[in-house]
Amino acid sequence: MPPRKQWVYSPQKASRPKVSDSTKAEVQRKANELIESFLKPEFIKPHPEDAEYNYIVDIYTKWYRSYFYLCAKYRCPAPNCIAEFFETKFARLEYAGNDKFNLAYMRHTEQWWETDQELTLEECLERIREDSLFQP
Repeated sequence: MPPRKQWVYSPQKASRPKVSDSTKAEVQRKANELIESFLKPEFIKPHPEDAEYNYIVDIYTKWYRSYFYLCAKYRCPAPNCIAEFFETKFARLEYAGNDKFNLAYMRHTEQWWETDQELTLEECLERIREDSLFQP
């Protein structure tokens, strides 16, 4: 016997607020200040000549739709590596509207874990600076 068909309520998905170009530019500028003043000096070290393990060579940012990512570029010095360089995203700001952001970090399970909602940009950047969850 074929399965019985049934009508169910399927509400519209909430649309994400659009990020203005001025907001994108401000977020990019302030995040780059944090990267240059804190993250790069803290996490990018001169690599040893006999390095066997991956090490960070760059930290940068990028936008994708309403998400703003902080990324780290690693170098793999092993002679049998698949690729010499690879990228990881370690922190994410999701634009929530009205100049507020939801803050998340990448867990070891490769899933984003949202810890805070509707923070200002300054609060997000301060959390990134102070909490190692949001650092590479």
